[in-house]
Amino acid sequence: MRVLLTGAAGFIGFHVAAGLAARGHEVTGIDHLGEPHPRLKQARLDALGSSIRFTRGDVTDPERVAGIVREAAPAIVVHLAARAGVRDSLSAPFAYLKANEFGHLCVLEAMRRHAPGARLIYASSSAVYGVRHDGPFREEDRADEPASLYAATKRANELASAAYARLFGLRQIGLRLFTVYGEWGRPDMAVWSFADAVLNGREVTLYDGGAARRDFTDISDVVAAVIAMVERSGFDHHEFPHRIYNVCGGASTSVAELLGMIERACGRRAVVRERPSPPGDTPFTAGDSGRLRADYGITTSPDVAGGVERFVAWLRNSPEAMRSARDE
Repeated sequence: MRVLLTGAAGFIGFHVAAGLAARGHEVTGIDHLGEPHPRLKQARLDALGSSIRFTRGDVTDPERVAGIVREAAPAIVVHLAARAGVRDSLSAPFAYLKANEFGHLCVLEAMRRHAPGARLIYASSSAVYGVRHDGPFREEDRADEPASLYAATKRANELASAAYARLFGLRQIGLRLFTVYGEWGRPDMAVWSFADAVLNGREVTLYDGGAARRDFTDISDVVAAVIAMVERSGFDHHEFPHRIYNVCGGASTSVAELLGMIERACGRRAVVRERPSPPGDTPFTAGDSGRLRADYGITTSPDVAGGVERFVAWLRNSPEAMRSARDE
């Protein structure tokens, strides 16, 4: 199947590209290879090699996106390009609005005009659920009180997609991704930054004693969900052509517990510096993936300790990824 994948050199995009190519799909990847972490993006792209067709481009360039969609003639578009993370959205609000909201609109318009029969699978976020202290979060829960600009951009994407589904019949699936971790991940996220610091004797910054709880989600579960959605339509012609799915591990783990898992996997103790939580951080996430399991048969793994062990083993044996992350 012909798949157009945006954000192909990003963390999740890299794994999705590799997974789709391994199953014989014809993947055209697009990425601007810019900030953040451009060298790490290039290293991921190099690791993909010739398994996909790559085109450099920015999803916020409407003419460029339209041209790529016309040329690729995809049956499926997987839109993962975005500015990710809550904290950076505080310091770069215009960049987040441009990449996330305008970029999403560019993809929707290109598909409406040049690939109206294609299906869209796009990345949303668990951040849309706002500040919660209990769970699990379900897709039908309220999502109208974002705690950060990042969360607001992701909820705006969902609403724009719902409008395009209603107006133009564009078939779409939004994935509310929880805290995704794994090999070739993001150096700014806790699993990578903590493990790197512990292995190299540097300080780990722990906000509020690591009390915040997260639903850490293995990248392999995200890839499995996307592949299932690419390979099976899942849509009845009589229903509204826009759906939302949680993609989550299904267990809530405190950041302090995560650090303990990393210490055990590394075989050494962390040097900890405690600080108060920055604005926009939410205290708790925990998802329910029952809808994903019911519709696509995907059962996600709550085994964070096992995932951490695999990640630390990869990090120890991946000097090229370490260098590309540290050189920036």
